[in-house]
Amino acid sequence: MKFQRLGEPGSEKPALLGDDGQVYDLSGVTSDIDGAFLADGGVERVRAAHVAGELPLLEGAQELRTGAPVARPGKVVCIGLNYRDHAEETGAAIPPRPVVFMKDPGTVVGPYDTVLVPRDSTRTDWEVELGVVIGSKARYLESPEEALACIAGYAVSHDVSEREFQLDFSPQWDLGKSCETFNPLGPWLVTADEIADPQDLRLRLNVNGVKRQDGHTGDMIFHVAEIVAYLSRYMVLEPGDVINTGTPAGVALGLPGNPYLRAGDTVELSIDGLGSQRQTFAQA
Repeated sequence: MKFQRLGEPGSEKPALLGDDGQVYDLSGVTSDIDGAFLADGGVERVRAAHVAGELPLLEGAQELRTGAPVARPGKVVCIGLNYRDHAEETGAAIPPRPVVFMKDPGTVVGPYDTVLVPRDSTRTDWEVELGVVIGSKARYLESPEEALACIAGYAVSHDVSEREFQLDFSPQWDLGKSCETFNPLGPWLVTADEIADPQDLRLRLNVNGVKRQDGHTGDMIFHVAEIVAYLSRYMVLEPGDVINTGTPAGVALGLPGNPYLRAGDTVELSIDGLGSQRQTFAQA
């Protein structure tokens, strides 16, 4: 199933994009797509209601803004340098353990929302990533099977970064990752049962129509199940939390001339089966 949240910021309605292309209103089943919905069997309730033909169409859905498919997560956990080619292009060593950092959950916005270039920014960069949404509490997981069972679904995630803030201003990466609007998410939360193998997805990103990233999740150094299990040993993952799993090569930091983003630039990104995003950047 493909979950959406449609409407203006703070007033999004929960919705389901059916296989028939119709958008169904979930307001009678839940008030939102959030951690509480995922933890309390919400996915199965929606599935049952849809099969029974009990979900009404969402009138005017096509005219509504698309918000992030999950209401503000409790935390956004990110994995850095998780594709060998990306580590190599940035001159970093291949990490022996996952590189973990946090991103302000307030950065999460809709997939077509305007992204703001921070004031005094000189090195705003793009990163297409597979986003993992946690569906049940995860702590001290022992196996890949346990880890995958805790995943509600997947989404396209854009881990926008300001490299000067990230690499020059602080020993922690969070400063350059947590600027306003720096994590477009969606358009959908695609439930885990629809993704046969999260390590068999192609990721693409274009800037102003020029191909910049074309990678494959099979090239991750640490696979999705390994990441979830690893994180669960050091923090409790809660329903609705988002994990950004890393980006393949092709970011501005690693390209000749470092063509960083400026106001007016447009970025388009997609992942197989998870939909596509498009943002135009503007000055904060």
